[in-house]
Amino acid sequence: MREAASVKDHLNDSVTQHMRTDFARIHVNQTIGEALAWIREFPPEGRILYFYVLDDDHHLKGVVPTRRFLLNSPEKRIGDVMVTNVITVPEAASVLDACEFFTLHHLLAFPVVDAEKRMIGIVDVELYTNELNDIEGNLRHDELFQLIGVHLSDSEQASPVLSFKKRFPWLLANIGGGILAAFLSGIFEAELQKVVALAMFIPVVLALAESVSIQSVSLALQALHGQNATLGSLLKKLRSETTTGLFLGLACGLTVGVVAVIWLRHIRVNIRVVICLLGGIVGGVTFAAVVGMAIPNLLRLFRRDPQVAAGPIALAAADMATLLIYFTLARWLLR
Repeated sequence: MREAASVKDHLNDSVTQHMRTDFARIHVNQTIGEALAWIREFPPEGRILYFYVLDDDHHLKGVVPTRRFLLNSPEKRIGDVMVTNVITVPEAASVLDACEFFTLHHLLAFPVVDAEKRMIGIVDVELYTNELNDIEGNLRHDELFQLIGVHLSDSEQASPVLSFKKRFPWLLANIGGGILAAFLSGIFEAELQKVVALAMFIPVVLALAESVSIQSVSLALQALHGQNATLGSLLKKLRSETTTGLFLGLACGLTVGVVAVIWLRHIRVNIRVVICLLGGIVGGVTFAAVVGMAIPNLLRLFRRDPQVAAGPIALAAADMATLLIYFTLARWLLR
């Protein structure tokens, strides 16, 4: 237990304590020939894995893999051959966060950047492995990944009572959401009595919204590992997730709508019922995708634990919004 604790303490070190600063840097305005001449004149002390492209202010603009750097003509500009979508490790990350990056992305090195995206160093897989071996040479790799799993899931509770106190308050969101959902059903009781088919499809409408919400929460939590949540990054993610949610909603809504027409053809389902079903699923799924992406990021911004709180809040919000959209459409279309 003492050995595992010491390893975990080391894994919580800042990544800046273990990064290298002798990386291969080239300028975004250079040609490949000029960059090669620069590297020969000012070679980095460590081994070269990737060539990192910087501007005059040391902002990271891209990365050039070694093969692409050597096989292109000397006249080509670095900006034309570099990869611009670079996975970076923020300087606030821990060694354990860096381990997650290597596990998820399978690269040999990652650039470390500050808050202004200026590159300050790299963490490479050899250095990282050596650091872990220096701590405890007898620690097996599966024990290391267990430590990572504990960190990711935050599942090491000291007692059931502490676990209960941490998790139960967030479940009140589900209780409140369920009560409000029942309240909404009472408000729209007339519509449900008028068209029984509406009530028959409530479970599938809610299940789709909840499933998409949990998917989005899971993706958001994974993306937050080692990253600082910012309002700008959140807005960018929400724009993308809105489009994804709309596509998912349309696909699910059309599928369920076709099934409804075929299944209930003997009672001559009104086309307005199908439109209500389609609209409820599209609206509910789209909202669920957005709220599932937003809640973990907002909790991180307000320094709350998203792993425990995000799921219950997102599910409750998705349920209430989906029912409200579904029943409101029913009231408008089935007068």
